[in-house]
Amino acid sequence: MTWALTIVAVALLAVAAVSRRLSSTPVTPAMVFAAIGVLVGPLFLDDLNTSPKSSLVRTLAEATLALVLFSDASRIDARTLRRQSTIPVRLLGIGLPLTILLGSLLAAVLFGHVSVTEAVIIGVILAPTDAGLGQAVVTDRRLPQRIRQSLNVESGLNDGICVPLLVIALAVAASSSADPAKVVVEEIGWGVVAGVGAGVVAAGVVKLAGGRNLIERSWRQLIPVAAATLAYGTAAGLGGSGFIAAFVAGMLFGSLLRGDTGEITIFAEEAGTLLDGVTFLFFGAVLLGPTLEHITWQMALYAVVSLTVVRMLPVALALWGTKARTPTVALMGWLGPRGLASIVFAVIVEDAHVRHTSTIIATTYLTIGLSVLLHGLSAAPLVDRYARWYRKEPEDVTPSMESEPASEFRTRGPVPHAAIAHTAATR
Repeated sequence: MTWALTIVAVALLAVAAVSRRLSSTPVTPAMVFAAIGVLVGPLFLDDLNTSPKSSLVRTLAEATLALVLFSDASRIDARTLRRQSTIPVRLLGIGLPLTILLGSLLAAVLFGHVSVTEAVIIGVILAPTDAGLGQAVVTDRRLPQRIRQSLNVESGLNDGICVPLLVIALAVAASSSADPAKVVVEEIGWGVVAGVGAGVVAAGVVKLAGGRNLIERSWRQLIPVAAATLAYGTAAGLGGSGFIAAFVAGMLFGSLLRGDTGEITIFAEEAGTLLDGVTFLFFGAVLLGPTLEHITWQMALYAVVSLTVVRMLPVALALWGTKARTPTVALMGWLGPRGLASIVFAVIVEDAHVRHTSTIIATTYLTIGLSVLLHGLSAAPLVDRYARWYRKEPEDVTPSMESEPASEFRTRGPVPHAAIAHTAATR
């Protein structure tokens, strides 16, 4: 364990030392962490005695996703989203279900030995996108604001939407040992109950204690982390889904505070970034590395098609009728990287003991690894090319899809410098 901690620390310091330089290159932090994990895993992490389904990996991944789900959901401005919901609603209401459907059909065709439910599990696991792997898109202001915000909102919400779908699929797959309906009701029901309770308590602390000036600035930053932990822990204790609880708690927390959560969630987002990096390090060392030895051509083909047709066709259908130009449809379709949520879902499936677990997780890990590489390398060049095309388009012929302004609605991404400055100034 000693060497593992050393490797984690060195990797974090190395990425931190060149983080500003990395932001201007096609190389992303996730790529670096995953590559370090793959390279040093066999040499230095054996003393962890860690299998892909170990409690260490699962705890780390689940803690990261719970914090990310809470932070994402807490930034949802329902009123703004309702006014500017056309594209995000299309991506989530049309694109996401079609992605799951195509992914499931592809799994059923390529892996003839898996059941229908297991094929659906693969489709659900690889449906969520991760905006953290495509920061060049959501932060580059040369791109139309509506595109950036739509991709960011989609990524921030689709993992939360997929959680209950995965719960249902796993319950059906394990129907021989439990009543699927009962499992679904308990997982979702207790998750919602725990999320509501945690969200109300956390918002109450901010409003009541904060309104009486009883909270130190530094302690305010810990409230979202504590709220996400409270939601997850309570749901787990009651037999519900901690992820559903964290997502619901974040939504209620942000709603009760009327979306004014920018300053209070800075630490939670920074902690999420740290945990995300460590998760990708362990992903490379413990999950992806060993998987590469057992790859079949069916898995490789699934990974390629999943990142292209399975993602791009549903996005194209979702954008049908919006007057989006072909470059816009292609960019939004391609930039759907698979990341943190898919890692966590795969680890959960591995512990669920479905019949063909090995096929499901190997396919998932290969797809994520390929996504980290391809989306990381292509995001910045494609954004630069798209930005040059967009600048050349005359304003009078630019379609409303690209030109219509959108409010800054951030569910995931770098913490604004203004928020950091505000925090420092008020200490």
